[in-house]
Amino acid sequence: MASESDLSCSGLVRRFGDNAAVDHVSLNVPAGTFFSILGPSGCGKTTLLRLLAGFDRPDEGEIRIRGQRMNEVPPNRRPVNMVFQHLALFPTMSVGDNIAYGLKRRGVPAAERQKRVARVLEQVGLPGTENRNPQQLSGGQRQRVALARCLVLEPTLLLLDEPLGALDLKLREQMKVELKHLQKAFGTTFVYITHDQSEAMVMSDQVAVMKNGRFDQVAPPEELYREPATPFVAGFVGDNNRLAGELISVREGLAEVRLDDGGLVRGRMASQAPAVGERAELFVRPESLVLAGEALKPDFSTVQASVDTTLFDGANSRVEVTSSGQTLFARLPQDGSAPGLSEGATLQLGWDPMLARVFPAGGA
Repeated sequence: MASESDLSCSGLVRRFGDNAAVDHVSLNVPAGTFFSILGPSGCGKTTLLRLLAGFDRPDEGEIRIRGQRMNEVPPNRRPVNMVFQHLALFPTMSVGDNIAYGLKRRGVPAAERQKRVARVLEQVGLPGTENRNPQQLSGGQRQRVALARCLVLEPTLLLLDEPLGALDLKLREQMKVELKHLQKAFGTTFVYITHDQSEAMVMSDQVAVMKNGRFDQVAPPEELYREPATPFVAGFVGDNNRLAGELISVREGLAEVRLDDGGLVRGRMASQAPAVGERAELFVRPESLVLAGEALKPDFSTVQASVDTTLFDGANSRVEVTSSGQTLFARLPQDGSAPGLSEGATLQLGWDPMLARVFPAGGA
């Protein structure tokens, strides 16, 4: 992968009245990568994408694409294309004319347009559909036509604004994988915004988690999941259990927390650390919890819990329990070896302290 940067931003700010929708955001996207911006509704994702596309201008900061400053460059002059959630295909035009539209606007001769349209349709897996109407295609096929219409223009950057949001669940799952393959095949840099963590985790080389106009953490998906830098990232990315209490001590990077029911548990201290005596929250993933009857090791932290219900979902089946007044979820073993989990039964749960993270309370 090339190390040159296709997109770099420094100190971007966009204010609406007293509210900074984008608040001193800096980012660097290497050429040929799939970069996702993940965050809840209202965190500033779409405002940031509009700044990159040129539909809006920053109040402060700089946008550079391949080293060229873009702040004053209008949208139609930027080497950028955008795919929207609602695709915006022309219903009265054929698939081929939809894809050729941008080429025609650029004055590309008809024979060359035809060749490039045929080539891009082959690449997105829709050969020979030039003469069909978009309305005759399935949702996933229309999605690929919208991508082809942008990719045929060979942009430096393709910006995608929640493009899978209007698809049904099964098609969305399929398109996640297809988008990743298409991005690799074309080698175009994708900047993708979503509130769906699964989309960001499955497709991306790098993910920026956004909260209140700022990036909480920018990292590869696995690092976000295993090494969250803030309580917000720990709670937002993937399923996580949270146990609250008071930080009692820290030894060799492991924090000991006294839970509100008096139990003592341990986890790794995060870089954002509470002080001894302060309120703390311990985060531990459902798959890191071990049910009694499995191999509970001597150095594991344990809690007593009562079973609320079991939730069957194939390989993702879980048990919901209450411990120390808080609801926890534990992944059920795949071999059916879980102990009796009838409602109201008492159960011991444990985890390796190295797989839990301790943050200051209230940050999520």
